[in-house]
Amino acid sequence: MFSPSPAAAAAAMRPGPIAGRYPERNDLESSLLGRSFDALKGKLPRLPLHGQAGLREVAAAIQSEGEPLVALSDEELEKRVADLRRELHGNGLSDPLCIRAFALIRELAERTLGLRHYDSQLMAGWAILQGKLAEMETGEGKTLAATLAAATAALAGIPTHVITANEYLVERDARTMGPLYRALGLSVGAVTQELDPERKRTGYACDIAYATNKQVAFDYLRDRLLLGNNRGPLRLRLESAGGGDRLSRLLLRGLCFAVVDEADSVLIDEARTPLILTREAECGAEKAVYEQTLELARRLEEGRDFLLDRSGREVRLTQEGQRKLAAFRPGGDGLPSQPRHREELVRQALQALHLLHRDRDYLVLEGQILILDPHTGRRMPDRSWGRGLHQLVEAKEACTLTQAREPLGRLTYQRFFRRYLRLGGMTGTAREVGSELWSIYGLRVQPIPLRRPSRRRELPPLVRPGSEEKWVAVVAAIDEIRRQERPVLIGTASVADSELLSGRLTAARIPHRVLNARQDLQEAEIIAAAGNRGQVTVATNMAGRGTDIPLAAGVAELGGLHIVAACLNEAGRIDRQLSGRCARQGDPGSHQFILSLEDELMLRHGPPRLIRWLRRLAGGGGPWQGRLCLLVMRQIQKGVERRHREARRALLQFDRQTGRMLAFSGHLE
Repeated sequence: MFSPSPAAAAAAMRPGPIAGRYPERNDLESSLLGRSFDALKGKLPRLPLHGQAGLREVAAAIQSEGEPLVALSDEELEKRVADLRRELHGNGLSDPLCIRAFALIRELAERTLGLRHYDSQLMAGWAILQGKLAEMETGEGKTLAATLAAATAALAGIPTHVITANEYLVERDARTMGPLYRALGLSVGAVTQELDPERKRTGYACDIAYATNKQVAFDYLRDRLLLGNNRGPLRLRLESAGGGDRLSRLLLRGLCFAVVDEADSVLIDEARTPLILTREAECGAEKAVYEQTLELARRLEEGRDFLLDRSGREVRLTQEGQRKLAAFRPGGDGLPSQPRHREELVRQALQALHLLHRDRDYLVLEGQILILDPHTGRRMPDRSWGRGLHQLVEAKEACTLTQAREPLGRLTYQRFFRRYLRLGGMTGTAREVGSELWSIYGLRVQPIPLRRPSRRRELPPLVRPGSEEKWVAVVAAIDEIRRQERPVLIGTASVADSELLSGRLTAARIPHRVLNARQDLQEAEIIAAAGNRGQVTVATNMAGRGTDIPLAAGVAELGGLHIVAACLNEAGRIDRQLSGRCARQGDPGSHQFILSLEDELMLRHGPPRLIRWLRRLAGGGGPWQGRLCLLVMRQIQKGVERRHREARRALLQFDRQTGRMLAFSGHLE
């Protein structure tokens, strides 16, 4: 469904809107057979259609093809690239031509970047080009591996998007890989949020465009609004022939080929986040209304007037709460007079008061509310909560209220990425969600062998009954490792936790640096120093995905980087990303969990009776008690992962149904 033949894909993807086309795949599911096939794919994700043996043969063929290139001059290599480009344009992405392309890219990478692709990177690049998700262990060089697939597709004339998790990586990767692409005669662009439409258009017009998943999806939504419902190939060709102004204002050249870095984060963790393009509403509720709503919500009593589902982050009013709301004079207090509207606004206020917490879900900076990404810990300055929730949080924190917004278009990542004609990706943590990636996106996970054996050591976990005992243990562990002159990276659950630990380290006179959403401008500097002798770095999940911590001279001989995980995330894959910051590419390293039964995961999802039993067990403090507690906590974590997976599937089904209804009615999604 998602992997056309290489020649057919190249032919289909080559034209862009300038030629009167906007290539993309129609993902509307209209038949029972199609939906049944998707369900079947999800149940059969592990069929060994392509093993590592075939990839090793490809790597050997590339090595053989590349040996004569070493003796060629730069001018001779340039001629080889030009010849190959003509053949790829004429014949598409056939295996022999792709092998030649990989060999040329590898040779030029060594000459321009001083980096030569390892065999494991060749295998990963090949899997990505074939429309698979390459699972490479952290530190194995995914950024360089992506250049093989991206450059080969671009040489064939296919507009290529390399999609990364944040703008720091967009700018870093486009800058560091740029010399290689230019040596191949390819243009490369970095599309970031602050660019104006003309500069974005220029970036997407490059052979290879780096952008975040959020940026490219919103720009696609903007194009859809511009094209409207009338966007068939014939209509676009007619407009192009007539010099239509509409096509010249499009940002993208269609959805041809995407290489998605950290694919499980983008395609799974972000799948439930709706992408809603909005504009300022003409009118909105007054500040006094939001303040009165919050005051009213504070009078309601949990358990009697309303119930909180902290696991699902939902609020439900009881009959007593509904009666209490109905007792207020309609309209006299500035609240909506209609009972349903009033109840909805009060539910949002209760969510703002009880389920959204400062320095965990959002920051307050310079009088503004900045939402934090729960998976990465990064700021999301262009996102806001809807239906008045954002304004209620602003009123709660005594910030200036922003203008309410109304939606113009809506899309989810699940539907967006299914629209690429070809989709490939890479990540270090995909095996847990391989079934879901295959059934929804048609992405089969391809494990890539390690370049060198792993030397990562896992120390026995420590699980303490309460938060106070946990932080005491964390500080003691940090001090012990630091005395060995090894660097330490501590992963915390939130900005608040990172700053709490920073205060304790300061009190213990342990020098350290903090990396959270408040210090995002110093991220590159902090990460560059995190592998120095005796360096202590306290971080949120910002130090997880895509972060390469280089070890200073002599640190490997001391034992390498040590990781302390001071929380369990709601997905085990995110925990693995943190531990993957150490022991990269054969270096030594170690990691350890130091947790408490009062951590967020347990408070939100742990059964009270089970937590009481674990408290007695954790009180022993021995290594076997810690392992048993961690095992139980992992089971709770898996239950959360299962509920999230079911919610994503339900969202996809709802999205499909909504799409069919809108297609029938003739409206935009």
